[in-house]
Amino acid sequence: MGRYQHCRTLLTLLLCLLYTIGAAASDPSSRIIRAHAIAMHDEPKYGPGFRRFAYTSPDAIKGGQLRLYAMGTYDSLNPYIAKGTPADELGLIYDSLTVASADEPYTQYGLLAKSMEYPEDRSWIIFQIDPKARWHDGEAVTAADVVFSFHLLMEKGNPFYSFYYSDVEKVEVVDRLRVRFRFKPGSSREMVMIAGQLPVLPKHFWESRDFSRSSLEVPLGSGPYRIVSTDPGRSIRYEHVENYWAEDNPTRKGLFNFRSISVDYYRDEDVALEAFKAGEYDFRYERVSKLWATAYDIPAVRNGTMIREEIPHSNPAGMQAFALNLRNPLFQDRQLRMAMELAFDFEWTNRNLFYGAYKRSASYFSNSFLASSGLPTEEELNLLEPYRDQLPPEVFTEPYSPPVSSGNDNNRSNLRKAKQLLDNAGYYVKKDQLYTPEGTPVRFEFMLYDPSFKRITNPFVKNLARLGIQTNVRVVDASQYINRQRSFDYDIMTLVIQQSLNPGFEQRDYWDSRSAAVAGSRNFMGIANPVVDALVAKVISAHSEAELVTATHALDRVLLHMHYVIPHWHIDRHRIAYWNKFSRPQVSPSYDYRYETGLMTWWQSSTTPRPKDH
Repeated sequence: MGRYQHCRTLLTLLLCLLYTIGAAASDPSSRIIRAHAIAMHDEPKYGPGFRRFAYTSPDAIKGGQLRLYAMGTYDSLNPYIAKGTPADELGLIYDSLTVASADEPYTQYGLLAKSMEYPEDRSWIIFQIDPKARWHDGEAVTAADVVFSFHLLMEKGNPFYSFYYSDVEKVEVVDRLRVRFRFKPGSSREMVMIAGQLPVLPKHFWESRDFSRSSLEVPLGSGPYRIVSTDPGRSIRYEHVENYWAEDNPTRKGLFNFRSISVDYYRDEDVALEAFKAGEYDFRYERVSKLWATAYDIPAVRNGTMIREEIPHSNPAGMQAFALNLRNPLFQDRQLRMAMELAFDFEWTNRNLFYGAYKRSASYFSNSFLASSGLPTEEELNLLEPYRDQLPPEVFTEPYSPPVSSGNDNNRSNLRKAKQLLDNAGYYVKKDQLYTPEGTPVRFEFMLYDPSFKRITNPFVKNLARLGIQTNVRVVDASQYINRQRSFDYDIMTLVIQQSLNPGFEQRDYWDSRSAAVAGSRNFMGIANPVVDALVAKVISAHSEAELVTATHALDRVLLHMHYVIPHWHIDRHRIAYWNKFSRPQVSPSYDYRYETGLMTWWQSSTTPRPKDH
């Protein structure tokens, strides 16, 4: 009779049964869940016996070559530290405990971890490592590697990891192939999924090396590819690992079909585009709307040897913007930030420079249900009311909406509003120079790494000059841009803040006061606002999708009304061009950032001749 073997009478049996049910209801940690996958909400799309993701194909052919390109250069093969410029596609050489599917909002499936077990309250999780998991040198992946990786990343890795994993209380070896993560009391339910995303690094390789030092030594991984050649500033080449340990894992079936993947580096975007047209690389993700509209009217596209295509997606677009560094005392003034936002003429820019390709971003979670809109709901007000005295009144009385112009009158109306804001705040102009009420000239610099972005920034600079704001635009190379970004050495830069459909601990790295002073964090604006801190905590601690949506809307609303950035635009399609030498699955993944996962489901089906006339 199992646990009821001592219950001899019907009454005793009923009492035992009631006790068991009551204990389970009162103690969520008493019920242990054993699973192949974990969904943040609801159930995983793919059951325990699934064979492959629906966006892969059983017809995929292994072999061939994929040639990609990147801008700038690299001087490091370690992507996990805040030093150096890492090479592109280094993720190909590593596996993690779990991986996300690209056709669900947020579900993690076991990879290095063959299975997981955790209590109903998600206060800890044990990962059972697949006994087949191997490093590229043939050594087995063990629980000791996971524990070593966690401490290495927390102590010497990019500051992002110390924020992302700050609610992990302890990581411990249970036995050779089992590792347990324990979480701090009150931690988010997401922690069981965050733990699985941990990059797992080989202890026997790194314990004798300085992990914190930028290096070009080829690292040891467990992923589908290994690095076979490097030429910093020019190229890097990966080859598929023979007898890759996870070849038959359902999360890897139909993926990583190319025998080799190479990345060529270019310093100039125009040169890179011409190299693509000449057949020097195979696939291009087009970022520039002008090029998309004008640069592909070539014979190769017309005769079908090059394909130009737009693929819709459901990715949250996050926020692309001019980011104002609040560490510069000038930008501490919200009135000045609002006036600058009025000076940016999106409608003119979209019409004249982008061929009408973009939508204006009005949320840090654009293109998703997490974007705030209208006035605060009753549930949002419950979160915001305690901070009413610390927030702009508009948070409660006005929906956020970026300024709108007619697109053809030199932004006169918005510039008049901007001047009125500045006049009311005590700013004044003397000899075409705007001064703060304290007499400090309003001057600053835009830092760019892409020269093509000057055509967008320059009209903005002219509008700012009409308000007396003197600026200059500096274009730096990719390495300098990264280093200055990490040390917060800029006034204004362009950035993209990516978001998922399940925001969580990464929000601390974006907005939390503690991250503002940590070099290498992603709090690029230097936000140190106790209300934002409190709302980030609400996002992280949400226990249901409804709570998450409410907290995210409230956070989004406050960030927008504080005017920390000048929003740009977003698009809900991937713009890709590629030489017609590939086949791909009939279904594209719905949630795929920059079409990275989708490309890894393709395979080479033919060889395209080098174009004679482009």
